[in-house]
Amino acid sequence: MIEQDIDVWLPHVKRIESSHYDQRETDDISLLVIHNISLPPAEQEVDFDNEYVEAFFTGRLDHSKHSYFEEIIGLRVSSHLYIKRDGSVIQFVPLNGRAWHAGLSEFNGQSKCNDFSIGIELQGTDYMEFTGEQYESLVKVTKQIQQKYPQITKETIKGHSDIAPGRKTDPGPKFDWQEYFCKL
Repeated sequence: MIEQDIDVWLPHVKRIESSHYDQRETDDISLLVIHNISLPPAEQEVDFDNEYVEAFFTGRLDHSKHSYFEEIIGLRVSSHLYIKRDGSVIQFVPLNGRAWHAGLSEFNGQSKCNDFSIGIELQGTDYMEFTGEQYESLVKVTKQIQQKYPQITKETIKGHSDIAPGRKTDPGPKFDWQEYFCKL
């Protein structure tokens, strides 16, 4: 039975609904994918004091604000959850919806990971430490997700780089898997 009639939103998180998703063909959600994102992509100096990611995930990004944004005109990308540097969490897509976060991907011989995964974006870069607040929020939302989808285990929590090797590198070498898994 596909759980299409009741959208699954986490309690106590900010909700900014995106139209960048569609319905799943299955309710067997068994993979959690950890990503990182910064817009514009971080070079040396990182200014996270903006709402570019929120605008991008909802199709409202003003492409005149930065030259990089011209390169992503027309892209329709989303994630279920986004965890900012201060630990605040935003949900864009209901957990039972198919967010467009993984792209070309494969896990355990199964392609199209968006079909059976939940995506969480961390505000950051491959080469920047993530904050304690982000880990706290990530652990909290992971536990909530696992209550709803118990088939998601430590063995089925992966980085974007694990399901799209050679194409993606996030969450990057600064993501502390041991710290994260110790708290789950």
